[in-house]
Amino acid sequence: MHNLRDAWRALRRTPLVSIVAILSLALGIGANTAMFSILDTLILRTLPVPHAGRLALLTNEGRPASLTNPIWEEIRAREEAFDGAFAWSMQRFNLATGGEAELVDGMYASGRIFDVLGVPAVVGRVFTPSDDRRGGGDAGLVAVISHDYWQRQYGGARDVIGRGITLEGRTFTIVGVTPPGFFGPEVGRRFDVAIPLGTERAIRGNESALDQRSWWWLQAMVRLESGQSLAAANAALRQMQPQVREATIPPHYRPENVERYLRDPYTLMEASTGTSRLRDQYQRPLLTIMAVVGLVLLIACGNIANLLLARATARRHELSVRQALGASRAQLARQLFAESALLSASGAILGIFFAVWGSRLLVRQLALRGTPAALDLSLDWRVFAFTAAVAVGTALLFGTAPALRAARARPMEAMREQGRGNSGDARAGLGGSLVVMQVALSLVLVVGAALFLRTFATLTSMRLGFDRDRVLVVRVDATRSAVDTLARVALYERLQRAALGVPGVSQAALSVVTPVSGTTWNNLVEVDGMPPRSEEERSTNVNVLTPGWFATYGTPLLAGRDIDARDREGAPMVAVVNETFVRKHLGGGNPIGRIIRQPGFMGEPGRTIEIVGLARDAVYGGLRDTLPPTMYLPLAQNGRTPSSISLSVRAERGAPATLGRAIVAALAQVDPALSLRVTPLEQQVQGSLTQERLVAMLSAFFGALALLLAGVGLYGVTAYAVTRRRAELGIRMALGSAPAGIMRLVMARVAALVVAGVVLGSLASWWLSRFVGGLLYGLTPRDPFSFGAGALALVLVGLLAGWVPARRAARLDPATVLREE
Repeated sequence: MHNLRDAWRALRRTPLVSIVAILSLALGIGANTAMFSILDTLILRTLPVPHAGRLALLTNEGRPASLTNPIWEEIRAREEAFDGAFAWSMQRFNLATGGEAELVDGMYASGRIFDVLGVPAVVGRVFTPSDDRRGGGDAGLVAVISHDYWQRQYGGARDVIGRGITLEGRTFTIVGVTPPGFFGPEVGRRFDVAIPLGTERAIRGNESALDQRSWWWLQAMVRLESGQSLAAANAALRQMQPQVREATIPPHYRPENVERYLRDPYTLMEASTGTSRLRDQYQRPLLTIMAVVGLVLLIACGNIANLLLARATARRHELSVRQALGASRAQLARQLFAESALLSASGAILGIFFAVWGSRLLVRQLALRGTPAALDLSLDWRVFAFTAAVAVGTALLFGTAPALRAARARPMEAMREQGRGNSGDARAGLGGSLVVMQVALSLVLVVGAALFLRTFATLTSMRLGFDRDRVLVVRVDATRSAVDTLARVALYERLQRAALGVPGVSQAALSVVTPVSGTTWNNLVEVDGMPPRSEEERSTNVNVLTPGWFATYGTPLLAGRDIDARDREGAPMVAVVNETFVRKHLGGGNPIGRIIRQPGFMGEPGRTIEIVGLARDAVYGGLRDTLPPTMYLPLAQNGRTPSSISLSVRAERGAPATLGRAIVAALAQVDPALSLRVTPLEQQVQGSLTQERLVAMLSAFFGALALLLAGVGLYGVTAYAVTRRRAELGIRMALGSAPAGIMRLVMARVAALVVAGVVLGSLASWWLSRFVGGLLYGLTPRDPFSFGAGALALVLVGLLAGWVPARRAARLDPATVLREE
């Protein structure tokens, strides 16, 4: 305690040094704590349920398994092999009864989900297997809402039980509220409303997936029996799997598909931390940024160490007097360590506040295809333990050198040096080494930032094959429409005509898939005159659309004709293909008139299709994806008309978002029961770049901060060296050295430090770059431009940081210096 009181008084005597050190630490520790708190929530923290360690996720080939409902029902019938099992599917439900959609985060869940997870209701009850029946149980259609939604939407009113909530046009009765903090089995996504799996038919009607053996939409978890090992649970799963597979073979599978399906194994994996698509997408980028902020903290520690070395040098006389009066070297070292610990603790406390603000800001940037991340960022013991460990580590990093130098000091020498105004060369040498380290680490960060910025720039400027800034996408859900399934094509064509009648609209068309939406649809094709090939070689992306789609997106036709009004049911089936299709399936040449054969689906007969047009290649699924072979088919000839479709509208001029309200109004007049969701295509494209934008933005910020810290460190060491060598420089000038020569002398040392740092940093960057290759696009991890730009930036910052004290040295007055000495 005595050492801490003395340390506090010592720090107060140099407030500027103390404030700079505390703010540097607060920023560094805060950034590390913010990143760790997100990683803790996303990766380390267990689900907020009892005995989470007994949960296991059903997986296939190391990834969460997608199940059909028939598969789930077969597993559920055999769940006595475990303590329990449940299935779920995250959805977004529409609260509006027509017009523009009002979406709420929802979840279909099997009847035992809350029982198996051990989650009771805080108000009312949770639903049970008796509620999980097709069409609803004895209590009708029931729903359970989350605690957060209860507070947000109903103000925490306890009479919420028994109220109705309208989802997709059907009224469900609220029967319970889940505890605070419970978000479901998927980390990063939360539910506001959960409804029993069996009631899916009440929402989707004839489009229900409950009996579909080819609709892969569910995930499943089991809870192991007390004392049951994961190996024993997997043995039980393997035993039931043949019966499960035999009973759920999709009806359209060919013999080779059936054989693969029957032997495709499911495996249980430990799932105490739940499952998370957000984790799968962002774990690697977040760990990369964690490494970045760790390096920034090291650079900050180097700066603080230099500050404390300079401060300790200035106090050598004081410390020597203490030692001469009987203070031991250990006591002096403890005193300086106490000052370092006080600085570190102050930085850590302030850093916690920075971390809370920064982590919340960062989480707002995380999204899955436009769906914001939902993460509980409350600080737990792991976050506080991490912050404490970082605080201790930083105190040791920047406090060791000053403490050791003070402990090794010899009182008489120090007092003689005080009299001569000289502090020796040791501090300058150690300070220079720290600056070399800072320059090297800064170069690693700057090169990384350049790689990520170039990746983001490449993706944002790449040619997509369509006009991204002129198109508005309206997602149309006709599930609640009274129009019969067979009449949907006519309904969709009326919607297209209504959109074309809106002032400011130049083109409009419908399609099942829109570019960069995250949705893909592929099928197998065979082309007449081509040799037999494997399934993978015959795989082709498919889109189904109406006339005018290519004009709406600005994708040019290179040969043949567009899909038009002639291409209706009963007419010869036609297709437009892209350039990659021609290269992959036809070996080049003219595709017009070639015949495609497509196998039947879900018991339907196969189709013979004539190629009538060739379109330019365009991005289909994601910006990083290789351009796939794509076949465009007329909606009127598709046979199975989906209940959801996208209407794409091209604006004559200006931002297409301004047309949103007018288009929604026009479509609602055609059918008021339609659910409509409006998204500009540019927003859809930008939404697909969330990860790249996040990494580029953060790496650029921390790269710039590293440059600043390296510049400050180099300035401090050079300024100290100039001050230490004042007498020598004055004598040189008195003996005839020109100011330019003095500047060269000082800048030579600056250049030596910068070059040493750049060489070491280049070697480190060369080695480390191989670990970020998976995050890059359009360039190699050892991109010469990024390395060259990083080195140039460090050289320029170094020269600027050294020029200021060098210029001051060149302006010294020799007479004044010699009189002072």
